[in-house]
Amino acid sequence: MKFKLDEIDYKVLDLLIDNSRIPYTDIAKKLLISAGTVHVRIKKMEDAGIISGSSLKLDYKKLGYTFIAYIGIFLEKTHLTNEVLEKLNSIPFVTVAHITTGRFNIYCKIRSKNTNHAKEIIFMIDDIDGVSRTETMISLEESINDKKRLMHKIFNEIA
Repeated sequence: MKFKLDEIDYKVLDLLIDNSRIPYTDIAKKLLISAGTVHVRIKKMEDAGIISGSSLKLDYKKLGYTFIAYIGIFLEKTHLTNEVLEKLNSIPFVTVAHITTGRFNIYCKIRSKNTNHAKEIIFMIDDIDGVSRTETMISLEESINDKKRLMHKIFNEIA
C-alpha cells in the first residue's frame, strides 16, 4: 500500500513521538482537527506500516536492574550465528543483540541487578554452543538513550 504523508500526518507523528500514549482528543485539540480525523490518519499510517504499536519506557534502576554491560561475542563458525541468536533470545537479560562486522560476530547489551548477576549472564552466554569466547565492557553510565531526537530529525527532513 502506497501512502503519502502530508503536513497533518507529520504533526500527528511529531506529537506521537513525544508521547505515544497521547489521547486522540488531545492531538485533535492541538492541531485543531477532529478526533475522528486523527483516528483515521493514525489507522492509515498503521495499515501502511509507517507506525506500529506504542512503546513503554521502564525505569530499570527503580526495578533493581542497575548494571549494564555490552558483550562482544566471538563465534566458532559464522554459520552458527542464527542458532546463537536464538539461544541469546532465550536469555531475558540480553536486551539487544546485533550481528556485526569487525572484531565481534555478535554484539549485545545486558541488564542485570549487579556484577554477580552479570557474571551469571556472561557465563550463560559463554556456555552457548558455537560461542568461542566473549569480551565484556561495563557501562559506567547510560548518558544518551533518546530515539525521539532522531525521529524528529527524520520527519523534519521529509516534511
